[in-house]
Amino acid sequence: MKRMIKIGTWGMALLLVSACGNRLTNYDATGTFEATEVIVSSEAAGKLFQLNVEEGTKLKAGEEVGLVDTVQLYLKKLQLEASMKSVESQRPDLSKQIAATKQQIVTAQREKKRVENLLAAGAANQKQLDDWDAQVALLERQLIAQESSLRNSTNSLTEQGNSVAIQIAQVEDQLNKCHIVSPIDGTVLAKYAEAGELATMGKPLFKVGEVDRMYLRAYITSEQLSSVKLGDKVTVYVDYGNSEQKTYPGVVAWISDRSEFTPKTILTRNERANLVYAVKIAVKNDGLLKIGMYGGVALNKE
Repeated sequence: MKRMIKIGTWGMALLLVSACGNRLTNYDATGTFEATEVIVSSEAAGKLFQLNVEEGTKLKAGEEVGLVDTVQLYLKKLQLEASMKSVESQRPDLSKQIAATKQQIVTAQREKKRVENLLAAGAANQKQLDDWDAQVALLERQLIAQESSLRNSTNSLTEQGNSVAIQIAQVEDQLNKCHIVSPIDGTVLAKYAEAGELATMGKPLFKVGEVDRMYLRAYITSEQLSSVKLGDKVTVYVDYGNSEQKTYPGVVAWISDRSEFTPKTILTRNERANLVYAVKIAVKNDGLLKIGMYGGVALNKE
């Protein structure tokens, strides 16, 4: 009886181990975890005054973390603003410039009217009236020419002012690019530069990754493809060693539209399949998931 109990105990243990092994390896696909990573590079050239990031630093999108030397650009902006004021000071006051000519026309028209009245009374001759007619016509032509000249001058100064304004906008854009900001919410994964170094355009400064939401990049066979669609909820398994396993809810976020040969590091349910499709499973990170960690996915069968 004791021997039978002993054998029964060993048999139960083997069944449990076998069941556990099947649970740990019964995946529809496996792959590695990855995250959205962005390498932030300098958009300006100059001395790097500050870069307040370290590996592991959590950043918010748009958060300023560094500054490149802005002295020369700021001085150039002041110079352009002075040029803008100079251009504006040269802009003629049209109403004041032609006021004198208009007054002369009013005076000439008044004299012409007086001569017309005298001519009607027989106290003036026709030549006097003709002279005032010619004077009024001359002044009106002068007014037209003066207005045209002033408008041309104003338009030219306006174009100069627009050109300077564009240059100021360009300098302001360059100044903004001297401020180093994080493009996404994430964690600093690597730092490539230090304050005091010379930054050049395109020089990598640090890498930030969106590790709060990870993606399991796995591969499925063409047979499995028909049962997977975007938005499907799946179960993701991660082994942490010592038979410790944790499950996470996941969502199919991307399915490749092209097949490819099975990577050597990937195991699929059907080992005879040579062509597979890559999928990305979005998983919310609880802090335990790391980039490059292996995981498995079980497709929820309907």
